[in-house]
Amino acid sequence: MKKCVLLFLAFMFLAGPTGALAQDLGTPPVVTQQKIEIALYGREASGGLVERLARVEKDLFGRELPGSLSERLNGLESFIIDGSLGQPPMVFKLGVCEWSIGHEVYSQKPVSTRISQLERVLEGAATEDKPLAMRLERLISLLFPDQISWAEILLPANYVFKVSFVDTIRPATAKKGDEVQLKLEENLIVDGYLVAPKGSLVFAKIESVKQPKSFGRPSEITFAFDYLDPLGPETIPVFLGDASVTKAKSDESVAAAIGTSLVGVAALGPAGLIGGFFVRGDAIDIPAGTPIFLETAKEMTVRAFPVPEGMLKKVQSGTDGLQVGFYTGSEEDGVSADIGDKWEELK
Repeated sequence: MKKCVLLFLAFMFLAGPTGALAQDLGTPPVVTQQKIEIALYGREASGGLVERLARVEKDLFGRELPGSLSERLNGLESFIIDGSLGQPPMVFKLGVCEWSIGHEVYSQKPVSTRISQLERVLEGAATEDKPLAMRLERLISLLFPDQISWAEILLPANYVFKVSFVDTIRPATAKKGDEVQLKLEENLIVDGYLVAPKGSLVFAKIESVKQPKSFGRPSEITFAFDYLDPLGPETIPVFLGDASVTKAKSDESVAAAIGTSLVGVAALGPAGLIGGFFVRGDAIDIPAGTPIFLETAKEMTVRAFPVPEGMLKKVQSGTDGLQVGFYTGSEEDGVSADIGDKWEELK
């Protein structure tokens, strides 16, 4: 536990006065507290700010920590969400642990739930009476011979990847401005670095909705695709462009979806940032799981996980899901059938 506290204090030190000043002059402390609580618990807590901050520290480390309100909030935000130059944050490490077992992440769930789920998979029961930071470090020690690291890499523009809709979209009830979530259907790996695992979320909004008309004329929904939420703290802008439309037409699963429930996919708008789906009158919904392709909107630097060579070979060879296994220092090690079964039950 002492190691986790020292790590947090290092985050607070690295954040330094600049981070505290930004807290004072920019983001209100209550907003940072809300962000931390949503990441950890999936919801905002009640009570006064000092009480809520103390509760988070106790849940993470087993005790309250020193420092001013701004220093503690800034340190927690770095420790949980943003990381520092030398240390990835909790959410990054947790995503790598999930991916090492099932080759998928569950970032729509809060950190506390995801840690408990991993404990049940690996050890049969969750140790919910222990501090969260200590529990995650224990999981890392079970899965990896060394600490989890990250590195900066250059993510190219127009990198095409497959996603699918998380929820069914119904033109009859959809409204302009509604948030839409999609998830990665494949791992985004660049030069051996895992940028975003399968299951990572893509966020979009409904730009416009036209209801179906008489004589079978289709309804029309357009989406503004915003960004991909990767392992690291960056947000990666994405769009439906020429490269992703071309890929969609050549992919059997996407072509089949377009052929049965969607009439067309097109890049629209001067910057190509809005994707249009034209739904036939006799197929009024876009079902959950409908696949499409998107692409990165620009070249940018992101922080990613250097995939161990043994695991990378298995991923590149096409071995998928629970068969890939987790890295334990040996290229031959993998997930046992028992662990695989538990993971499937808890997904």
